[in-house]
Amino acid sequence: MSKVGVAVVTGASGGIGREFCEQLAARGYDLLVVARDRSRLEALAADLGARRGVRVEVLAADLSRDSDIGRVAARLTTEPRLALLVNNAGFGTRGHLADADPERQVAMLMLHVVAPMRLSQAVLPSLLRHRSGAIINVSSLAGFIHSPGKTNYCATKAYLTTFSEGLAAEVAGSGVRVQALCPGFTRSEFHHRMQVDPGSRDGFRWMSAESVVRASLRSLARGGGGGGPVICVPGLANKVLVGLIRLTPRRVVGWLARVRARGRAV
Repeated sequence: MSKVGVAVVTGASGGIGREFCEQLAARGYDLLVVARDRSRLEALAADLGARRGVRVEVLAADLSRDSDIGRVAARLTTEPRLALLVNNAGFGTRGHLADADPERQVAMLMLHVVAPMRLSQAVLPSLLRHRSGAIINVSSLAGFIHSPGKTNYCATKAYLTTFSEGLAAEVAGSGVRVQALCPGFTRSEFHHRMQVDPGSRDGFRWMSAESVVRASLRSLARGGGGGGPVICVPGLANKVLVGLIRLTPRRVVGWLARVRARGRAV
């Protein structure tokens, strides 16, 4: 049994989520891993258990469904050793809202908004009681902008970032840390499913999942909400971009997003 405690990772079967599992296991955390695909989770559990000597509990769930969110939340309230929650599960879509599948859009809102809020609420009493632990919400650079074709994706990621900032303010001084992790383009299954090419004109901004997670955990160690930064933007180029966005009037940001979208449609 780990002396560090249990880390819960959603969307754990691939990409950034799997990398969180890898690096947290290396730090001695036991894991509770959540994703839809049980077989991939079981393979991950067997691999990390054999290589890292940690305990890995598998919890297959679709966090775009209210019943599964409730089931996972209930499990988290019974975990006495819970030390970290990583709300990572998510997906992206491309295309205008008028033409989008309504069920797919609702699933995105459930996964990016409702599930992180419910799971955070489930773990907070234990974290506050122990005056330690942390919550990492995996947001995105997209949360700082609005973009045609990604209306709900940008909006849900903006929610995650603002939610994290508000929650960090609520728990300030309690010993509990909160982070909004805002990566940009990351080489992972996430962007592959969206058919985004890492070799595109934005290639210089692409980061590995390993680098993103390393930056997140390094920033968390400085105490998100406990005197350290709440928002973590991995990568120098991404930090510069966010700084420019914050200095630019929103109407200009919107105009640039429209120009960029038109250019990609050509």
